[in-house]
Amino acid sequence: PGVGKTTLAKIVTYKLGRTYFNLSAINAGVKDIREIIKQAERTDIFNKGGAVLFIDEIHRFNKSQQDALLGAVEDGTILLIGATTENPSFEVNSALLSRSQVYILNALSSDDILDLVKHAIKTDPALKDKEIKIKETKSLLKFAAGDGRKSLRILEMVVSQFDEKNILITDEIVDATVQNN
Repeated sequence: PGVGKTTLAKIVTYKLGRTYFNLSAINAGVKDIREIIKQAERTDIFNKGGAVLFIDEIHRFNKSQQDALLGAVEDGTILLIGATTENPSFEVNSALLSRSQVYILNALSSDDILDLVKHAIKTDPALKDKEIKIKETKSLLKFAAGDGRKSLRILEMVVSQFDEKNILITDEIVDATVQNN
């Protein structure tokens, strides 16, 4: 979680110049899949390579839901990007898996997390006008656990406690904030 799977899918779509569709396997069914395939056929009729369909938590699709994707993947109507936190070899059916390339995204490193937090401090409209100094990082990194989204939520929780413009972030403040929330 929080390593940028959805963001990566959007970047790939943008770079390929294709139409982007998004489903969550938690609340989508075969009807939703067929509807998107029809939209992709109409939308990208002149675009070679078809639309991109990003399915989050694809491992939650049952066999019939996964089978509903096969024809459109095979004929190029859609380029499927499925994200899962499970091992796809066990959770995605073999027909769909054989038409796929698997990439493993690892948790963000401590340096990645700190770069993300520093970038947010410099560029986020709610943060950039404040003087935020990070004195200690151990607790922030521990609670973020390689999850970029979680690190930004922690930063937001810590900063929201202060009314003043100058904020010093310490392990003690992060510990108290996270444990109180």
